Parts: sequence; C-alpha cells; structure tokens
Amino acid sequence: MKAVSIKEPGGPEVLEWIEVADPTPAAGEVVIDVVASALNRADVMQRWGLYPLAPGTSPYPGLEVSGRISALGEGVTGWQVGDEVCALLTGGGYAEKVAVPAGQLLTVPQGVGLIEAAGLPEVTATVWSNIVMTAGLKAGETLLVHGGAGGVGTLAIQIAKALGARVVTTVGGPEKVAWARELGADVAIDYRTQDFAGFGPYDVILDVIGGAYLERNIQSLAADGRLVVIGLQNGLVGQLNLADMVFKRISVHGTTLRTRSVEDKAAIVAEVEKKVWPMIESGAVQLLIDQTVPMAEAAEAHRLMEAGGHIGKILLVNG
Repeated sequence: MKAVSIKEPGGPEVLEWIEVADPTPAAGEVVIDVVASALNRADVMQRWGLYPLAPGTSPYPGLEVSGRISALGEGVTGWQVGDEVCALLTGGGYAEKVAVPAGQLLTVPQGVGLIEAAGLPEVTATVWSNIVMTAGLKAGETLLVHGGAGGVGTLAIQIAKALGARVVTTVGGPEKVAWARELGADVAIDYRTQDFAGFGPYDVILDVIGGAYLERNIQSLAADGRLVVIGLQNGLVGQLNLADMVFKRISVHGTTLRTRSVEDKAAIVAEVEKKVWPMIESGAVQLLIDQTVPMAEAAEAHRLMEAGGHIGKILLVNG
C-alpha cells in the first residue's frame, strides 16, 4: 500500500507519498481500506517533530478515517468484511489501509456520506469527552469555545447548543464571526479586536490556545468553573494566580485523546455513537467540510491548515 511518510521534521514539503508494508490485524483489530482521512492540528505538530509518539504507534499521521473493513483479527465480533465504518485512530490514517482496534470503530451516521464521515471520529470524540465527560457541561451553563471556526470549534458550538448551553466563541475575522453565529453561537468574538474576558463569566472553557490565554481564562471563569486545555497553539507556559482558582473553586484539566488507553477510547467512542450520532442524524449537528484534497497531496492540505483561512475540516481522499 501507499502512505504519507514524514521524511524528517519540517514544513509540509517533508510529507512523502511512498510504498510501505500493508498492515495486518492483531487480535481484536480490523483492517480498513481507507476511503478518506482528515487533518487535525496534532498532525501538523507531529510533522514538526513536536508530538512524541508512544511506542508502537504508527509513524504515519492521521487520527481518523472512513472506509470499508477488509480483514478481521482474531476475536472480532459484530463486524464483517465490507462494512462501511469510520474510526478513531492513534495514527496511520494518511494511508490506503490502516489497522485499528474494533472498539474504536463507529457506524457511518445516516445521512452522512462515507467520505465526509472521515471527519467525524476525532472531533466528536474530542468535543464530547472534554465538554461533557470531563467538564460536565449542563443545560443553562455558558461555554466559551476558543477557535470556533476550526473542526473542533464548529462541532463544539453545535453540540453545546444541542445540550441546551449558551455558547460564546472566539474566531479570527468578521467572516468567521458570521459563520460562528450561523452555527448557533450566542456570541462570536473577533479575538483580533475584542477581549473575550469582557464577555464572561463562563462555566466551562474549551481551550486550544494554551499558555497565552491561561491567565485570562482563569479570570473569566465563574465560581466552580472548569477549564479544559486541549491544545497548545500559542505557548506551553502561562501565568496563573492560584488565588483565583482557590476562591472560585476552579478546576483545570489538561487532556489529549491520542494517548488514552484502548479501553478509554472504546468507552468514549461508545458514548459518542450513543449520544452524538442522533444529533447528527437529526440535523441538529452538522460537520463542516472546508475542502477535500487527494491523499497523495497531503503537503498541500497541511499548507491550507497552517494558512488558517479554513472553516471546518480538511479531508484527504484516496482514489
């Protein structure tokens, strides 16, 4: 098969479409013939050499795919060769085939095409596991979503609204402000000209920015507020006044989906299929696709992501 290999840490030009060995399913795994994969910020970090991989992780980027099952490992039940699926991965999605634990498979939601389904597993699992399973967002609470125009942000806005929360989001530029409002955000803040701290307090903050926002995030939270940091796009270190945390009883969570155990991922995937898939099938939540790019041209897709003008997901398609 062919896969996208990272020749060495660097810019998009280090991505190469090369011949590699086909995967074989271990016990409890299936092999998927990949129809499409999707870009995530972690792929860019991996390309730059800033995302250390756990032993045994595929060296090829790609945290989610859609496709058809082509082989079953020992002990796999409930799935058959030929089933159309999407899947949450630890890596290896930028390829023609990938092996994945059966517990990380999802059916394709009704009304969603097989190509488009590639953009669902990572983002839905990220949003649900963080704003609900970790932060416990409830109806009537206010959620602040940083990066509301990205894949995670656009889904977080919609899922939170479907749960009955009030949603505030930060985006860059008037076009993205309009998009965020159309998606259902109650308030969309252009971070280039406005300070999100002035629109609080917030019960939950979902943050992809990191250190640069830490102090203002804490100051903006309401009593018993919860900050969930899932990205470090603008710094690894930030200032923190512990008094703000203590007197407001604030919780700070740092999470990543990729390094969770197979068992944890299976539990999250099961929750997503039970809770989020009905939202998608009813039309309450929609995946935004910015554009699709041939898998062999992954370098161009990475350039598009780093340029920052996209809204929603960028997909990589085989064939």
